[in-house]
Amino acid sequence: MDNRDRIRVIVLANQKGGVGKTTTAINLGTALAAIGETVLILDMDPQGNASTGLGIDPSQRKVSTYDVLTGVKTLADAIQPTVVPRLFIVPSTMDLLGLELSIADQADRSFKLKNALSAFSNGGGKAISEKITYVLIDCPPSLNLLTINGLAASDSVLVPLQCEFFALEGLSQLLSTVEHVKRSLNPTLTIHGVVLTMFDGRNNLASQVVADVRSFLGKKVYDTVIPRNVRVSEAPSYGKPVLLYDLKCNGSQAYLKLASEVIQRERELRAA
Repeated sequence: MDNRDRIRVIVLANQKGGVGKTTTAINLGTALAAIGETVLILDMDPQGNASTGLGIDPSQRKVSTYDVLTGVKTLADAIQPTVVPRLFIVPSTMDLLGLELSIADQADRSFKLKNALSAFSNGGGKAISEKITYVLIDCPPSLNLLTINGLAASDSVLVPLQCEFFALEGLSQLLSTVEHVKRSLNPTLTIHGVVLTMFDGRNNLASQVVADVRSFLGKKVYDTVIPRNVRVSEAPSYGKPVLLYDLKCNGSQAYLKLASEVIQRERELRAA
């Protein structure tokens, strides 16, 4: 398959909670869909916040990522449409809390998601008529087997990073994990970029964090910074991405800019 035609798989990971990871998965996916991509979000967090934020009620989650990772169902079996055109999801349930016990003794336990995605991209994607161009994996805020599966299955890692004092400390831990996964499980894994979230321009510390992260990682940091925005926080309670809840707010406009940056970086990666 031509590299330009291949589904691109991006995992959103940060072992620290409350950094805007799920919010970024939902709204980046929506923004990519809004500009013409066809996107699949894989909800790998037992809390299922990405599923809830896209209006998937727990009663609708008949087939979940747990079923896919345990081999009971295929990825195509689990895909559901969302309220956003061209945006699909494989929802999560609390069953994921027991995944490690379910597959701990299996030799391919770190590659369950990779194998499911491979089967899907090789003809198992007949559940939807449109061709998926991007897969976004929303991982839990920990470096457990779910996150390892996400990293092992992905082309690259997108790191949401909150503009706060301990940001760089957590980032260093994550980058070490990415290097370990690259050495042992996925030699082609790269850092797609770091997106700074929850930025409050009135806070001098936030501006200092932005400067420090850019100094540390240079071009790996996206130009777009996601502002702290009340409309972004409100949208999940309505089961909607912020782009549907309030397209004109600062948060929505920032995610549209981030989507454009992601696509531009993908073009550069594919041309390389």
